[in-house]
Amino acid sequence: MNTGCYAHDTPVLNYQANVTTESDRSQPPSADAQRSEQEQRQLVAEITTLFEQKISFNEFLGFRIDQLEPGPVRINFQMRPELIGHYLHGRLHGGVIASVLDVAGGLAVMMGIAAFHPADSTLQILERFSRLATIDLRVDYLRQGIGSEFTAVGEVVRLGRRVAVCSMRLSNDQDSLIATGNASYIVS
Repeated sequence: MNTGCYAHDTPVLNYQANVTTESDRSQPPSADAQRSEQEQRQLVAEITTLFEQKISFNEFLGFRIDQLEPGPVRINFQMRPELIGHYLHGRLHGGVIASVLDVAGGLAVMMGIAAFHPADSTLQILERFSRLATIDLRVDYLRQGIGSEFTAVGEVVRLGRRVAVCSMRLSNDQDSLIATGNASYIVS
């Protein structure tokens, strides 16, 4: 794995792997193709490191992956003064809410891609991640962002060859639903 740099000298990852062509991606995986347990553990570890530490914004916000598999992905984070949007009430900033929902959706898409391509190596899945981007994000703010800990859950509604659609929700430590979101992601 090679590293590159942005203009501001923040290291980024440039994954180089033998990936399939566009026409190969449209083919469903064969029934016998499967990632080994060791490769799956490596994939989960690499995605966790990528999302928690190498994406500086996620690290700054304190996002921690709670669950990648099986089922929907879960991200937790603690409330702290830097995340307050209304200083009189100590409410979570709406931008933080939108960000964690977007991250949960993107993470769910990554795991969906990994599941759709069970024979791909960790590097191949991470190469696919390099093409992932948010197309559209809708957030419905349902309650004030009050709490000491928050959990975002994301799940794939549809994973196509070019576009994925996810639904996400954010709850506080009292299990109050704070916000819901829906997003579309480019995957090719």
